[in-house]
Amino acid sequence: MDIAPTTVSSATEVPARNQSATPTDLQIRPRNRNFASAVIERRRWVGGDPYASAFFNALSVTFPEGEIFFIESLKKFRKRVPAKLQREIRAFIQQEAIHSREHHSFNEHLKDCDFEIGRLEDAICRVVNGIRARPEHDQLVATMCIEHITAILAAEVISNPAHFEHADEEQRKLWLWHASEEIEHKGVAYDTWLHMTRDWNPLKRWYVRSAFMAKISLGFTINRTRGVLDLLRQDGISGPRAWWGLAHYAFLGKAPFRRTLWPLLQFFKPGFHPWDIDDRSLIRLAESEYEAAIMVEVEAGSERQQRPSLQHIEELRKVA
Repeated sequence: MDIAPTTVSSATEVPARNQSATPTDLQIRPRNRNFASAVIERRRWVGGDPYASAFFNALSVTFPEGEIFFIESLKKFRKRVPAKLQREIRAFIQQEAIHSREHHSFNEHLKDCDFEIGRLEDAICRVVNGIRARPEHDQLVATMCIEHITAILAAEVISNPAHFEHADEEQRKLWLWHASEEIEHKGVAYDTWLHMTRDWNPLKRWYVRSAFMAKISLGFTINRTRGVLDLLRQDGISGPRAWWGLAHYAFLGKAPFRRTLWPLLQFFKPGFHPWDIDDRSLIRLAESEYEAAIMVEVEAGSERQQRPSLQHIEELRKVA
């Protein structure tokens, strides 16, 4: 299954069935936030909830390596897509580079809380390296699938304030910022896929992306469950108590799994596009919350630096 290697000079040359649903006025803006000094003050930083804390901690462990893989995946196609999409891929790369950096810092703070995350890091490296060994087409569709999963989780945590209602403030700002940018760039990998498979039969395109998503979503669920249970065990919760507590959190309580099941299933719909639902209002909502918190810090004389350093700017230029 080869991907069409050529580019087109304008969107009008792409058949209508291949048109992107990404809003034409969407601006993908890398926001170089710096949360490195935001130490995790308590193990159960999500309002004292061990299950919610373990869930988000397990997600964070995957991000540094995962985001690097997404960058590598899309960089392979950047020069083979139209100019507008090239610019969006560049912004995507910059956003993901910053996400990787900030969650590396978050994960280092987890270690300071005496969490052993080496097993989880090794597990995600094995998964990512397995995908890296596959053809570039497979790497692109895997990126597209995982980006959809992260986007629907991002929409859920922003739209449902209960997730971070009593969370430590610095961590809450980190996750809202990250979630807002996941929504903002949710269509980039998909649009790259649309362009690179523009000559495919629609049935073939639907089958390939659906088959990949079925496998990836199952693997994502199994691996994140293992990660959460590992962290819960380190927090003194194991056996039936851990399983029941996690199940209650995921499906009955704040229910991030149950509440994202329907958005996940939409991916399997023929003709699906991530921007079928325009949820840019969630970006503005998240921004209003963490920007307001940052302004309070500045007015109070906080010495934390919110501006990007010259070193960080140079690093991003090299990546993009």
